[in-house]
Amino acid sequence: MADVSFERTKSLSRGEAAVWLLALSKGFTHGGEVTLPVGGGGAVTLRIPDEVTAEFEVEVENGRVQVELDFTWSLTRSAPGILPADG
Repeated sequence: MADVSFERTKSLSRGEAAVWLLALSKGFTHGGEVTLPVGGGGAVTLRIPDEVTAEFEVEVENGRVQVELDFTWSLTRSAPGILPADG
């Protein structure tokens, strides 16, 4: 698979942010695939493996709070990451 990168910055309501977090949470809880809406009717589908590396960071600076959750996993036959667009 070719390298893929997708990044989007968007203002969300608390409820919209919860939809993303809930989708990820279900994927991590039950395994298998998780589909994240990316706006404009598009979506990114990921396959969550049994084990991931996680990084958690909170920054408070100049009156702003930034929370970063970073999950990383290997793209092996037993743990494929991003599914092709045709499923």
